[in-house]
Amino acid sequence: MGNAIGQMLAFAVGVAVSPFAIVAAVLILITPRAKSNGLTFLLGWMLGIAVLGAIALAVIGPSNPTSQGAPATWVDWLKLVLGVLLLVVGIKEWRSRPAPDAEVPMPKWMGALDGITPVRASGLGVLIGAVNPKNFLFIIGGAAAVAQTGVSGADQTVAWVVFTVIASLGVIVPVGIYFAMGERADEALQRLKGSMVRNNTAIMAVLCLIIAAKLIGDAISGFSS
Repeated sequence: MGNAIGQMLAFAVGVAVSPFAIVAAVLILITPRAKSNGLTFLLGWMLGIAVLGAIALAVIGPSNPTSQGAPATWVDWLKLVLGVLLLVVGIKEWRSRPAPDAEVPMPKWMGALDGITPVRASGLGVLIGAVNPKNFLFIIGGAAAVAQTGVSGADQTVAWVVFTVIASLGVIVPVGIYFAMGERADEALQRLKGSMVRNNTAIMAVLCLIIAAKLIGDAISGFSS
């Protein structure tokens, strides 16, 4: 199981440091129903990741290694495809990053969060956590990384619980700050939001490019073995 956790760790971190999710969490925590909205957003986020990963693992299943003990060939092809997709996303994000002194506008829907209800906050958590294209690729990549180790279904479940928790840290941290500090957290959360908005594209570009390089490198090594 340790091998499975090690293989999926980079993907979980990629989901966790998504600036988009952190900004959304901060905005929800400054709404009138901050406590209930923050908790339901976090629960929706974790549920989306857990369910998508469970579906992916059920479809992929434990991959049968080759006679030499290496992962099945199809796993290498999946890694290559995911790596290329993340490479394209990373290049696009890097090319679209704003100038250092440019004002970065937030998406219009983020300005309409003031009246959001706990139910809608949970739905938003699912959408941003699992349906977001970049997170979707990271989650599928993480599921493939777990499956390729060939561990049992029980170990896969434990590994995916660990993945979900690590991938949720980017949302858990601002929610935890709010519950620990209450209204005094507003200034710290606003600073965090501003930093994430300014550096969103650069952070995601670097993450996508690093994980793409890892996936493509693993795929090439697999084809050569």
